[in-house]
Amino acid sequence: VQVKTKILVIGALLAGAPIAVQAQDGPGMAEWGITAVPGLELGHHTLSERPTGCTVILARAGAVGGVDVRGSAPGTREIALLDPVNMVDRVHAVVLSGGSAFGLDAASGVMRYLEERDIGWPVGRGKVVPIVVSAILFDLGLEEGNQKVRPGPECGYTAAESASTDAAPEGSVGAGAGATVGKMGGGGRSMKGGFGTASITLNNGLVVAAAVAVNAVGDIIDPSTGQVVAGVRTEDGKGLADARILLRNSGGPGQEPQVEAGQNTTIGLVATNATLTKAQATKVAQMAQDGLARTIYPAHTMGDGDTVFSLATGVLDGPANVTVIGALAAEVMAEAILRAVRMAEGLPGIPSVKDLRR
Repeated sequence: VQVKTKILVIGALLAGAPIAVQAQDGPGMAEWGITAVPGLELGHHTLSERPTGCTVILARAGAVGGVDVRGSAPGTREIALLDPVNMVDRVHAVVLSGGSAFGLDAASGVMRYLEERDIGWPVGRGKVVPIVVSAILFDLGLEEGNQKVRPGPECGYTAAESASTDAAPEGSVGAGAGATVGKMGGGGRSMKGGFGTASITLNNGLVVAAAVAVNAVGDIIDPSTGQVVAGVRTEDGKGLADARILLRNSGGPGQEPQVEAGQNTTIGLVATNATLTKAQATKVAQMAQDGLARTIYPAHTMGDGDTVFSLATGVLDGPANVTVIGALAAEVMAEAILRAVRMAEGLPGIPSVKDLRR
């Protein structure tokens, strides 16, 4: 029996307006999340042949975009366009995908979907070029299914077709289908990662939201308690080893936990209905990375490609307070990361948070 819970949190005053955190249905569904931002739609496509997939966030009317890359092994597409000094100031879709660098092909399907609907950057003579940015995570190490199956253009097209303003499914879906966490003790002690989303709405109408696929090398920590939620398991597989302790007790040279480059990445985006410039959107993406640092230990390593996009749809009237938006972006990013692992379903040999609680 699926038990639904409603949570309404009224926070302390911030910039003169109390924070209302959206009500959430669980397990596996946020009532609003990223689709609480007017003008955004989300669609997943999860492949059946092996645990992998892609997630598409559409901004059909276009949104100002920014990006911040902190990991040292990223896989991305078109992020140079988001540099504030460059001309194009509208993004029409963000694609988060599994499949490592192969998964970047999913964005081509999203471009085709948008072009068929005449959505894109006008380039003259009635033609448009959809602006689709993308980031990928590594999920090729899983033993499940056909190893040659990866998200491609059809995955992106199907996800775009399914995109809507409905509440977004969470957990082992889309880009989070093959995500894992806690790999500092080797693959045999990891746990299931996933996809999560969260949002905050202020009384003045400001909405800030996040969506994220969590595939971290490190542990996921609840910043409100300091406790490990998911991560490296103990050698018997029944408990949590705590990566903070493992790193501090790693000893001398050659005894450090091993992290393979490019195989561990958390990718996501934050979005708001405020009006921002590209420079301001970039700053919000930078501040949102604090949400990763609060919940993932270690984050932004040599072996991951941690990347956060930001979108501003600009439908809210009035001036934007970038400091407030960025602070809230970090908050919802942290909550979305926690939801990603809590909503995930385990795989053979890779338990979920729910499995470890049983």
